[in-house]
Amino acid sequence: MSTSSQPARVLVVDDDPTVAEVVTGYLHRAGHTVDRAADGPAALEAAARNAPDLVVLDLMLPGIDGLEVCRRLRAERLVPVIMLTARGDEDDRIAGLELGADDYVTKPFSPRELVLRVESVLRRSRTAAAASADGRPVLGAAGIQVDPETRRATKDGRELALTLREFDLLTHFLTRPGRVHSREELMREVWGWDFGDLSTVTVHVRRLRSKIEDDPATPRIVQTVWGVGYRFEPAGGEARP
Repeated sequence: MSTSSQPARVLVVDDDPTVAEVVTGYLHRAGHTVDRAADGPAALEAAARNAPDLVVLDLMLPGIDGLEVCRRLRAERLVPVIMLTARGDEDDRIAGLELGADDYVTKPFSPRELVLRVESVLRRSRTAAAASADGRPVLGAAGIQVDPETRRATKDGRELALTLREFDLLTHFLTRPGRVHSREELMREVWGWDFGDLSTVTVHVRRLRSKIEDDPATPRIVQTVWGVGYRFEPAGGEARP
């Protein structure tokens, strides 16, 4: 039985039939409906045919590579994506996170670990959906407004195109202005993980800055506290990249 609140439709995209079969079997046993695709074009067709709740996406794909598939999927809607990458391919992982992927798992991997990651991302996604229905007040500072009820965020009246993680990260900062947050804390509180590569947090902070800062190279809102982490300055201040 699935450990998340309800079964989900998961699209597994991998050109290795053995990997795809094993992952599919574990996800089925966790209670999920699974669609499979073996290349980039088939993945986009499958996603268009049956909108997935989450995509498990190998980056090394024939036809259209995983990064381009991720880009096209995220252009259509903010579906959560977990990338499968070869161990050591840090540039690809960072590129995928820059495109808005929510998590990654390196090959070779434990199928049980992958299912736990799937459950974590789904749980976070559903928590966000539940938060959007509980009538929370609009949060605001530094020209930014976040409405948890509609899951919308604006900066100086302009709507921000935020991924699930970026929205949660911004909300976390807005509810704790002036406080210093370590990357470990952010990974625990925003991602719900007690382990993982902290560069995930760094990449998402960089992406968030690119959307809310007037000059992302000299951020005034999300400031770096060297050796500690990040601080949200509601009124802005001296730039500290």
